[in-house]
Amino acid sequence: MVRRNKPKALTQPDVAAFLAAAEALHNSIVGPRISPQCDHYRSMQDLHEVLLKTVKDITGKDAAFIRWFGAGSK
Repeated sequence: MVRRNKPKALTQPDVAAFLAAAEALHNSIVGPRISPQCDHYRSMQDLHEVLLKTVKDITGKDAAFIRWFGAGSK
């Protein structure tokens, strides 16, 4: 049996696929118009913060799909 070392970073095609999925998730998070006082809203905001941090950790840059709205990750 031959063991191969797994890569330590995503390939460019993998990063592109990840960014497309991240943008779709972003759109599903910010799309619903619900009260900021509800638990669902707060949970979705928490998820959004983690998503933006993960995009920055993987790409080294803020998410391009956020810049259009004048916001960025923390």
